[in-house]
Amino acid sequence: MGARPLRIGLVAGETSGDQLGAGLIESLRARFPDAQFAGIGGDNMRAAGFDAWHDASELAVFGLAEVIAHLPRLLRVRRQLRERMLDWKPDVFIGIDAPDFTLGVEKWLKQRGVRTVHDVSPSLWAWRQSRAAKIGQSADRVLCLFPMEPAIYAQHGVDARYIGHPLADALPLEPDRNAAREALGIPQGARVLAVLPGSRMGEIHRLAGIFFAAAARLSQELPGLHVVVPAANAACRRAIEAALPADLANVTVLDGQAQRAMIAGDAVLLASGTAALEAMLCKRPMVVAYKLSPLTHAIVRAFGLLKVKHVSLPNVLAGESLVPELLQDDCTPDKLAEALHPLLSTPEPGLVLQARFRELHLALRRGASARAAEAIAELLA
Repeated sequence: MGARPLRIGLVAGETSGDQLGAGLIESLRARFPDAQFAGIGGDNMRAAGFDAWHDASELAVFGLAEVIAHLPRLLRVRRQLRERMLDWKPDVFIGIDAPDFTLGVEKWLKQRGVRTVHDVSPSLWAWRQSRAAKIGQSADRVLCLFPMEPAIYAQHGVDARYIGHPLADALPLEPDRNAAREALGIPQGARVLAVLPGSRMGEIHRLAGIFFAAAARLSQELPGLHVVVPAANAACRRAIEAALPADLANVTVLDGQAQRAMIAGDAVLLASGTAALEAMLCKRPMVVAYKLSPLTHAIVRAFGLLKVKHVSLPNVLAGESLVPELLQDDCTPDKLAEALHPLLSTPEPGLVLQARFRELHLALRRGASARAAEAIAELLA
């Protein structure tokens, strides 16, 4: 009787983690054709041959206050997952993003002899860098998507590898706006604003009304403005449609297609997060906005948790303010519309940004999924 196939456990939270997980599974399968993959993931991972014990959407909770409300359910899922994972006896366990959930599972499994990898370093550059040492207690190896991250881990003796970002590999250096507009049925000469109020329900409830009010004001100032709103899933679509105001004309809600919507746009209004990186890789000018829940914001301020000048990835990677960031009290319809107006009324701001965004794109384009698979294969060896 031959040896059993290699077993690789994975947990991915929300849409972006599911996409990263699918690419990683495909690269690992190229090295280990008979490997089995199981844990928590979404539709993209399932399509890559993943056995999802729970769906990634179950972990899509953001903010300290929101997590508290969902804590009993999350603890139950985590307990069930780690016990089933230990019974399954994986050769390696990989947590993809969702650090509040995955790092605890990694640590528990590592203490019981399972090799562990954390894919997508938490944003140590933004929050407490001292967390690097604690992450090292959970993960035998950390995979970093951004070039400034491994040096932070090195200060704490943690094995971390820069692999680049899979989105930089997937998106073209020269996006085709005409093709994107044709695919969406938008006239080539139209002014287009892409609006992305988030992929989590809490974000949509906090931001969609503000974003759409800004878009409505802009549609009055710029007649004929087309607004496209990609929805991450059916639940997000329902929440987005419920928030649309009656005075916002020429609006199209899409099922997915976030990158196509951005490429089709003259400008993008988005919630801070991975979407800002995507807009940068799509070479589109943007306004980044965000509102934490009042309780979460109060905790962040009281404990001084945010350590950086910039929160959006284009600005962090560039080391300068390339795109406007309107956060918390500055996240109002009037201020958003004011910041977006020049991006929609003249092409010059977008042209200036394109060259800088291309430089940043090239720095992140390193074949991330293949590099991640190589780092995991080294650990297995």
